[in-house]
Amino acid sequence: MSRNNGLAKLLRIVGIVLMGITAAFTLMGGAGTSCAAFAPENPKWVDSMGSLAPYQWVYILFVVATLAIGVMGIRAVILLIQGRANAYRYSVIALVLGIVVGGIHMALSRNLRGSSMPVDGVVYTTVLTLIVFLVFRIPFIWQGVNFEKPTANQDLRRGAAAITLLLSSLLTLTVQVWAGPAHMFDGINYADAWHTQLTLVGWGLALAGVGLLAALPLKRFIRSQAASRQETGTKPASS
Repeated sequence: MSRNNGLAKLLRIVGIVLMGITAAFTLMGGAGTSCAAFAPENPKWVDSMGSLAPYQWVYILFVVATLAIGVMGIRAVILLIQGRANAYRYSVIALVLGIVVGGIHMALSRNLRGSSMPVDGVVYTTVLTLIVFLVFRIPFIWQGVNFEKPTANQDLRRGAAAITLLLSSLLTLTVQVWAGPAHMFDGINYADAWHTQLTLVGWGLALAGVGLLAALPLKRFIRSQAASRQETGTKPASS
């Protein structure tokens, strides 16, 4: 599969976007665990989280480790977009760490409180992304996708970054919807507790994504004009 093949370009974008979504999920999952880690005996959710109190230190470690893995995921996305030599290996390491830590988190929560949501969604997304990345390593696919070689196609890189930012903004702006059922206590949706902060972050990501998309046709126009001027300048004068 050639790197200039349309399917190869699409798969490259899919990989970057999946890694970005996984990183966003992981970061929000780490932040969401803070209620169990720092206040398991809070009267508002003690019925659901009280059984975690003897293991509070473990859940604090889950928060720290999950946030760190989320940051690794963001760095992995940047490396993938840039086509750095260690991009694929770094991404796989981040994904494996996410599955290990998330799997332990799931097992412990199910054993202590009978439920591990919404950690399940984070882990399942990470597993899916890892499977896709392992499929990419199949030799004839890797020839075209190869994340460890920079692409000269600047539009491809900007497009992948823009889509990743826009989907991450959608996840951030709708967190109270998809995470709400697991954070509903006494009729209050605690997934919406940081409404202002998450709204600002979400719209910031959205604006960055839209800005990158809007820049694509502008850059094409600038390049075409530069090429036209160069062609005109080198054209022999008629006698």
